[in-house]
Amino acid sequence: MAHVVPADPQAVVTVKKKAQPSRSWVLLDSMGETTVLDVDKYAIMHRVNIHARDLRILDPLLSYPSTILGRDGAIVLNLEHIKAIITCEEVLLRDPSDEYVVPVVQELQRRLPPVNAFRRGQDYTGGQNDVDAGDEDESPFEFRALEVALESICSFLAARTLELETAAYPALDELTSQISSRNLDRVRKLKSAMTRLTARVQKVRDELEQLLDDDDDMADLYLSRKLAGASPVSGSGAANWYPASPTIGSKISRASRASIATVRGDENDVEELEMLLEAYFMQIDGTLNKLTTLREYIDDTEDYINIQLDNHRNQLIQLELFLSSGTVCLSICSLVAGLFGMNIPYTWNTNHGYMFKWVVLVTGLLCSVLFILIMSYARFKGLVGS
Repeated sequence: MAHVVPADPQAVVTVKKKAQPSRSWVLLDSMGETTVLDVDKYAIMHRVNIHARDLRILDPLLSYPSTILGRDGAIVLNLEHIKAIITCEEVLLRDPSDEYVVPVVQELQRRLPPVNAFRRGQDYTGGQNDVDAGDEDESPFEFRALEVALESICSFLAARTLELETAAYPALDELTSQISSRNLDRVRKLKSAMTRLTARVQKVRDELEQLLDDDDDMADLYLSRKLAGASPVSGSGAANWYPASPTIGSKISRASRASIATVRGDENDVEELEMLLEAYFMQIDGTLNKLTTLREYIDDTEDYINIQLDNHRNQLIQLELFLSSGTVCLSICSLVAGLFGMNIPYTWNTNHGYMFKWVVLVTGLLCSVLFILIMSYARFKGLVGS
């Protein structure tokens, strides 16, 4: 008799976790060191302590608008190709092998290490006051990482805008000089690209504007301040999430100063972050203004082309009026010729051969006078140009 062996619950859990698709991430610590991680979303959620709905924003298979979210211990960043999670001491960046992400990783490696990191190691024994003074002037780690991301995305969109301008303005000028199917199709593709790029720039601009309008949202991005307010001296909370590093002492020092600032009522001071966001908001707004100017130039070109087409259409209508008037006059001549060309015996047709030339001359003269009268009337009514 066969027996059913129950499955091991731990094995089931392992199988389920293995069934989850692995995602490629790159981890950059506070010293700029990189580590490539090939883990699933549950490992990322456990590492940075965020919810699945926040991590879903970074899924490249889903279409989410540009977003900057502040959570308890992390900043969730979704700006075009930059999909990152920023904590107090590390940055997790998705798809590090992407051609647009590689320069971001390189810039993070260059900018994330603190300026006084080497001095901190050299003068630790005899210059603790100098280290503290250097920490005062140093921006928090999360702001340095956020600045790199904003600078990268603003530069990326500005470069795409410059490429579009370089291709669009000559194409529009060529279209105004020669209206052809090839030039029209070229401008149509450029306009479609401009519309898509404008939407992308507008999303980033709206996100920065929304963030600047809400001080509470900006305060949520102060991760170091929130870490300091959550009993930093004990180290029980921070030790679970952040590995030990040479900068942990300076972090505790900065956290202590941040807690003092909190007691003084400076926890709502977001001036540093506001200045940072305003700088890149102005940059992305300038990019949007360039695209708006390009759109206006395209609209002006379309108006000019429509005016040219209307002018050609009016010329065709005038030509049609000339031809129609001439056809009416020739029809009268044909009528007279038809009447006199009938093979019917008339008494006045005998011995009056000289009448042929007079009939032709008079008929032609009357038709010419009629044509002139019709054209004069059309010109008087403004139906034809002067």
